[in-house]
Amino acid sequence: MGPEEFRRAAHQLIDYVADYQETVRSRPVTPDVRPGYMRRLVPAAAPEQAESWPDVMADIERVIMPGMSHWHSPQFHAYYPVGNSYPALLADILSDAIGCVGISWASAPACTELEVIMMDWLGQLLRLPEEFLFSAGRGGGGVIQGSACESTLITLLAARSCKVNQVLRADGVACEDHDGVAVTPDRAALLPRLVAFASDQAHSSVARASLLSGLRIRTLPSDDAASLRGPTLRRAVEEEIQAGNIPFFVLAAIGTTASCAFDNLPELGPVCERYGLWLHIDAAYAGAACICPEFRPLLNGLEYASSFNFNPHKFMLTNLDCSALWVRRSRDLTDVFEVNPLFLKTPASDMPSYRHWAIQLSRRFRALKLWFVMRLYGAEGLRAHVRRQVALAKEFEGLVRADPRFEIAAPVTLGLVCFRLKRYGNMINDHLLSRINGARRIHMVPSMLPNETYVIRFVVCSRYTESRDVQLAWREVQRHTDELLSSTEVLSRAKMLWGSVRAASIGLRLFHSWHSV
Repeated sequence: MGPEEFRRAAHQLIDYVADYQETVRSRPVTPDVRPGYMRRLVPAAAPEQAESWPDVMADIERVIMPGMSHWHSPQFHAYYPVGNSYPALLADILSDAIGCVGISWASAPACTELEVIMMDWLGQLLRLPEEFLFSAGRGGGGVIQGSACESTLITLLAARSCKVNQVLRADGVACEDHDGVAVTPDRAALLPRLVAFASDQAHSSVARASLLSGLRIRTLPSDDAASLRGPTLRRAVEEEIQAGNIPFFVLAAIGTTASCAFDNLPELGPVCERYGLWLHIDAAYAGAACICPEFRPLLNGLEYASSFNFNPHKFMLTNLDCSALWVRRSRDLTDVFEVNPLFLKTPASDMPSYRHWAIQLSRRFRALKLWFVMRLYGAEGLRAHVRRQVALAKEFEGLVRADPRFEIAAPVTLGLVCFRLKRYGNMINDHLLSRINGARRIHMVPSMLPNETYVIRFVVCSRYTESRDVQLAWREVQRHTDELLSSTEVLSRAKMLWGSVRAASIGLRLFHSWHSV
């Protein structure tokens, strides 16, 4: 493909993308295919000869779209939002065209410098403590990760290294061998004693981080509001210390996946400070809302944190992947991940070498997305988007509350509504959701609250969602509820009738048996 053919193909694809975005509500929200559907649509091996662009373009609808769940459909209400906007799409096109690998300042100066500036812009919008900003010059800073899962893992590893070094220094175990080189005992001997903490409502990435790191993460019970509280953490820390273990890390969730609950930062922070624990705040979804002054109190207690993370690619119109992580002391990360082979060595610079801030070495120019989005929407445009999505969730909450058959199962703070049928158990609520999703008009997923209560999650995900989409979703819920409860009541009555008939039959047999004696 040469430049002129590329121009023609790009124009065609851009038109297709714009049409797709503006008509996505007309597509079935989830696919009607079975696993392996694509095998019959594509050849078993790569083509020997080059194919034409029109053939490839035609296969987007023939091969790809039949197997897509349309996450940006206004009828998609599952999981949490995945950010999307025209400015971010344009930025990704430019990033892919430039194709730089941002392993260091020298490898792509603009890539590093724009990321530094964007992380400060974003931090200022959130009113983060100045220790987290590069511009403060106090050793902190921010970096773009691929996901909140990565941020959990790397902060856990950084906290592990910090705690092991602290214990070794406190114990004075360093000594010198006969050549005058400082050595220490086996650091690995301390690892089995390390213990981290997270709520039973924390994201599943916490369990994965434990598996990947080989570190024990103790799950602590949340309260009735699905919040991890300070006294619970303090008791657990003291139990581990008494058992001879070394507490070192706490993950606090701001906007949990199950119900958008909030761990109690003002209580957890002083416990972490008292016992020298690294406090990592995972605000993957909810963090973006805190650019609005009315939601910023959700982050009260942030001043105790060692690290903070949220995903602009969830709630802030920025395409996947873009997860923002700040650390109070950047050396805590770079000391863990720094490896300097000769081919990567560069002169000393005040600019960060972002390859030392993450697991991956090669890094895309993701800061472009934040730059385009923040400039073309402005802070007020981003706040308006957050407020609009919250208002739509509140509208759905009002519809649920108006139907006496349903209840709201958790406080509705942002764009998530957890609801369920009142007088029926988990099984009937699960059947209801299965019926709704099976019709493929809307799509939602469930979650389980701390008291083993099954709830249906309705999330405002798409930037195209309007009041009419909320109303449509509620009509779908009501329609399937009417049908399910009608069949359930018929079945229940049939069971009662069958029980009565069976009891009468048994009684009749006993009567005849008694009279025959």
